[in-house]
This record gives sequence, structure tokens and C-alpha cells, in this order.
Amino acid sequence: MNKVALVTGAGRGLGSDLALKLSQQGYAVAVHYFKSRSNAEKLVEEIDAAGGRAVAMKGDLSGWDDARRLLERVQLDFGQLDVLVNNSGVYHEKDFNSLTETEWHEGLNTTVTAAFFVTRASLPLLRQSDAGRIINIGDSSCDRPGRRDMALSYHIGKTGVYMLTRSFAASEASYGVTVNMVSPGYLENSVGLLDASEIPAGRLGSFDDIFNAVEFLLKKESNYITGTNITVSGGWNLR
Repeated sequence: MNKVALVTGAGRGLGSDLALKLSQQGYAVAVHYFKSRSNAEKLVEEIDAAGGRAVAMKGDLSGWDDARRLLERVQLDFGQLDVLVNNSGVYHEKDFNSLTETEWHEGLNTTVTAAFFVTRASLPLLRQSDAGRIINIGDSSCDRPGRRDMALSYHIGKTGVYMLTRSFAASEASYGVTVNMVSPGYLENSVGLLDASEIPAGRLGSFDDIFNAVEFLLKKESNYITGTNITVSGGWNLR
């Protein structure tokens, strides 16, 4: 039986690409979305047309009930879960004095709140897998709290996801479930792009760069790696 992966925020961008690449590696994929329904459904059609299996699943994930219902749907449609990729996150390119109340909460709810509730709801299924994996998508500076000029609640949320990674890694190690983080720097689709010359590697990151790290953590041989954060930024934020 194929392994099953759930990717949150998979209706567009990095999440969509990760879901597609996981399907190409033989995973059946639960494609979570909140507002990007048409994109999620197109992705499912693409995966199905290529001989894979995928189901689009809606949920706002800002509370326990929606997270629980999402995982009930995963169990109903697939019967198992082997990989959870917590990718969701809404980035509002505004300074903190300009963020609305809704945008403030959205930055937190789509990152740390969603990761917390979805992870908790996923644990019963992941513990039944012989290779349970949780991979959280962070940010290249989430392990170094400091000043943030833009999207403050998003960055606070990603720092919270880093704390969740380490906390769940400790609690789930005895069940054989690893919990790690992959933290991108500036990607080719990032909001507020800087010049590539400012990055030590001389280029922006690609979705392939991020999947390479994800794929490494999914390997059977990586089952002793847990609670770590792999920064994929071409040297950005090393200062």
C-alpha cells in the first residue's frame, strides 16, 4: 500500500509543489486548502492524470474542530497517514503598525495555531505508521528571534512552529515519529524579493531546493534525526 501524506496550505505556491513532488515519489496525497479551492482541485486532477492519487480537503485549521475533521477525512479516504507537512502560512507584507486585527490573527492562525492543532489531530494515525514523519515548514530566521519589519505575526508564528517542532519531537520519539523543520530563505516566489546578489549563494531558492531537504528527512535512514531545523537559504541570514 502506498504511503499517505497530508500537506497543509497545498492550494498554491510551495505547498502545491511539495504535494506534487510527493505524489511523484509514490505518495497518495491529501491536498489541504482553505481559500484556494480551484487551485487545489487542479492539482488533484494533475496528480490523478499522472496515475497518482490525491484528494482536496478544505479547512481553516484555526481551531481544534476543523483540524479533527480534516484528519477524520484523511482516515476515511486513505485509511492511514505516514507524513504530515505543516506548510500553511499567510504573509501580509505590512509593518506592525499597519496590520489589521484580522491580519494579525491570520498570521498566527495559519502558522503556529494550524501546526499545533493539525499535529495533535494527526498523532494517532502517525503513531500507527512504521515511518511516521512530521515536517514543518519554517522560515530561515525562525530560530533567531529578533526585529521584524514586515509581517510580524507571521514571523512570530513561524518562531512558534520552531518551538512546536522541538516539543513534539521530544514527545513523539518513543513512538518512532520524527518531527523536523525545513526553513526556506528567499524563494523565487517570495513576497518582497531582494536582489539575488545579496544572497551568498548568488541566487534565489527554488522549490526543488526545499524538497531536497524534505526528501532527505523522509528517508528510512533519517529515522534518528528529530527536533532539528534545516535552513535552506543559500547562506542568507548567516550574519
